[in-house]
Amino acid sequence: MTIRLRRTGTTKRPAYRVVVTDSRSPRDGRFIEILGHYSPLTEPPTVSIDRAKVDAWIKKGAQPSNTVRRLIANAPDTTIASAPAKK
Repeated sequence: MTIRLRRTGTTKRPAYRVVVTDSRSPRDGRFIEILGHYSPLTEPPTVSIDRAKVDAWIKKGAQPSNTVRRLIANAPDTTIASAPAKK
């Protein structure tokens, strides 16, 4: 299994999803789970990756691509924590 980018968006306006996929499937083919998003055209580029899911898939044996490895290292932790209960 591989953690890699899946291209979305339109011509000359790319956006990417960080997905877990079988390494034999095509770039934009079938995937198992979406782990985050990457938008290179915003200023600064937007990176949103769920680190808990990434860590879980890496423990299961998934290998991140070089680009995804770089995005994970530079991205802020975006794991969504539960909001505190209101009184």
